[in-house]
Amino acid sequence: MAVYTAVDPDDLAALVAHYDIGTVLSCKGIAEGVENSNFLLETTGGRFILTLYEKRVQEGDLPFFVDLLGHLARQGCPVPAMIRDRGGRAIQQISGRPACIIQFLAGISLTHPTPAQCAAAGAALGAMHKAVEDFSGARENSMGCAHWRSVATAAGDLDTVLPGLQAIVDAELAFLDDRWPTDLPRHVIHADLFPDNVLMLGDRVTGLIDFYFAATDFRAYDLAVTHASWTFSDDGRTCDGARASALMRGYASEIDLSADEVAALPLLARGAALRFLLTRAHDWIHTPADALVTRKDPAPFLERLRRYQAADAADLLRAG
Repeated sequence: MAVYTAVDPDDLAALVAHYDIGTVLSCKGIAEGVENSNFLLETTGGRFILTLYEKRVQEGDLPFFVDLLGHLARQGCPVPAMIRDRGGRAIQQISGRPACIIQFLAGISLTHPTPAQCAAAGAALGAMHKAVEDFSGARENSMGCAHWRSVATAAGDLDTVLPGLQAIVDAELAFLDDRWPTDLPRHVIHADLFPDNVLMLGDRVTGLIDFYFAATDFRAYDLAVTHASWTFSDDGRTCDGARASALMRGYASEIDLSADEVAALPLLARGAALRFLLTRAHDWIHTPADALVTRKDPAPFLERLRRYQAADAADLLRAG
């Protein structure tokens, strides 16, 4: 989450007046993440999240996200509903941006999850994957393997981020292009289930949030993304074996991966590490200096990539 676009108080009051959620008490920017402008909206009817969709979320994709969250909620997954106004509309316009008012879910995002919390996150991801098996919607993964070269090109000179990074990325892109699988089980995935996109109370998952990268791709790739984001030290140099095995056990309690998926996991994890290395490098270069946003260092994902490149990488991805 972040704030790129300011909201005029009068415009906000006029927007909220279309809903049955009371009147505005406060609206505060949330300076986390890098994708959209987000605000904690408090009204006389409760707490909500106001999201203005920025550069990477296309307005034409918003009905897909509305339908996906509705489907998951009906399947019992802990996801936030997009609130509809009195006319049944979930997608609005404010400050020149498409916007939604979203249900606020209780819980906290973790920075250093325990093995038990990793197990809960893995199980929640698996349950989500089961819930979308009959979801009819589809969306191309705009941050998937087919687009990594264009992300790297758009970033510019990667050596300005980390010396030697350009050559590392070029070599990894060539490696993955030659080996990326084509026939693993696929459906809509979250594609960004970092700890800050999971709300927890103790060891219980209370919310899966920020589905704006959700797209059709390999379910095992989604698991690899989650592994890369939940099981490493802050600097990316060390994978915690207890957390990693707990995450994989939690997922396995809901989904039994095929032999081909298990064999592909180290390669998919390399792809996951590269994907976030590239987008963080891009944002490191291009985030406006005056944006209320916390830029994320790309270096820890370079370290993850190196770890997944090691000969024993498959050991990190076993349930144990």
